[in-house]
Amino acid sequence: MTSGIRAEIRIDDPPSCTVADAAADTSGTVHSVSKSVDPGAPDRVAEEFLLEPGEPGDDPERDGDRELTEIFSYGSSSVYRFGRDLGCGCPCEIVEGFDCPVVDVRANGSSLYITFHAPDMQGLQAIIGELQEQCSTIDVQRLLQSQQDHSEQNLVFVDRSTLTARQLEVLETAHRMGYFEHPKRANAGEVADELGITGTTFTEHLAAAQTKLLDAILDHDGGGR
Repeated sequence: MTSGIRAEIRIDDPPSCTVADAAADTSGTVHSVSKSVDPGAPDRVAEEFLLEPGEPGDDPERDGDRELTEIFSYGSSSVYRFGRDLGCGCPCEIVEGFDCPVVDVRANGSSLYITFHAPDMQGLQAIIGELQEQCSTIDVQRLLQSQQDHSEQNLVFVDRSTLTARQLEVLETAHRMGYFEHPKRANAGEVADELGITGTTFTEHLAAAQTKLLDAILDHDGGGR
């Protein structure tokens, strides 16, 4: 069975991203992003994108290191081109560093959306972990896992780092002792005694952890992503 996963990630205020900067400068949207490498200068990349500004006439700011050149216009929208060095540490390069080509890039305001195919959940977790180290705000918008019959299965990526160490310990201990089984192998008091905390403290930690997990799951399913 094919284990590949299609992931769409949103990154707010991504570092070293001219595409997101242009969308943010104009409160607009960017799509149709493409790039190419000149064989004569393999350490350089040329990129183009279509910018639809929030207000007609708004132009993105020029960056001295990556000056934008307007090369075509579609009414109020324009195609811009810029060159950059490889190895700038932008989100797309981070993903591609795991041998996963980015298949779609777009931006809305200061948010960058990238789509790619990870080989499996372990590979996806490695990519997300690296992005989290380099970018301040990451949100997994949608995950789809391929199946042999070519249908798609929705997945939910749960970031364990949103749980405190104590919340994670409470969940792991309760699960190990059979608190979540039916019938229960351990009640709240027994789990609390194992953790060395009061029953009230146990239920507070458990409720907080469950809320975080359910927020991740239900927001994904209910948001229509």
